[in-house]
Amino acid sequence: MRTQRPGRHELGQNFLIDRNTIETVVRLVAVTEGPIIEIGPGDGALTLPLQRLGRRLTGVEIDDRRAARLAGRVEPPTEIVTADFLRFTLPSSPYVLVGNLPFHLTTALLRRVLTTPMWTDAVLLTQWEVARRRAGVGGATMMTAQWWPWFEFRLVSRVPATAFRPRPGVDGGLVTMTRRECPLVEDRERYQDFVRRVFTGRGRGIAEMLGASRATRRWLQEERVPPTALPKTLTARQWAEVFRLQGGSPARARGVSPNRTGPRR
Repeated sequence: MRTQRPGRHELGQNFLIDRNTIETVVRLVAVTEGPIIEIGPGDGALTLPLQRLGRRLTGVEIDDRRAARLAGRVEPPTEIVTADFLRFTLPSSPYVLVGNLPFHLTTALLRRVLTTPMWTDAVLLTQWEVARRRAGVGGATMMTAQWWPWFEFRLVSRVPATAFRPRPGVDGGLVTMTRRECPLVEDRERYQDFVRRVFTGRGRGIAEMLGASRATRRWLQEERVPPTALPKTLTARQWAEVFRLQGGSPARARGVSPNRTGPRR
């Protein structure tokens, strides 16, 4: 039996050892199509089972020693490259992402993933709270709301800390992200700025934060969204609709400049 070497502390390496979680990841990837890119394969806990799917698989590993060892264990067309995923040049044709993300780099890696075109599906293991927030469980974060019109997020399961070696201080969470075939919003730049201004704006609830127009207030009532509700309570569809109703400006009804958060004096 091959002995797993301890992860390097500076790389935040916590390796997946739970067979059930590994099987779940492989099963989720199996229903997708196209080449696979794995973020941080480490010792190959996911790589070797994924290899059995018979698809082109590229593991992007920052630890050169682990990359070299794993490269000697895989078979073509699987390839292991030594690189930092944050700087790795990704394909210009469709592919699938999978990975057990280093917990201390989760936000940076997710930002890279979300701003990268061409991937169709992502199966990612992150910190539990990050997975919950990304899927909008208990309320969406600003990042989730900003990307919802282009991606569907789904929380699959909680993964206990005991599923990793070395054991992290928090549980993990398995989340999937799927690129929508038809985005709910066309203008990404204006929409994402709109969401940012709503989340950071003043007010005691969504109606005040929006400076809601009469049409928007009527729509909130129809949607059964209380005027005092927080932005995190809106769904992906509701964000897209309120953006349309407000014409891209959360302060439009108050006559406030988009770059200001308070009333015009």
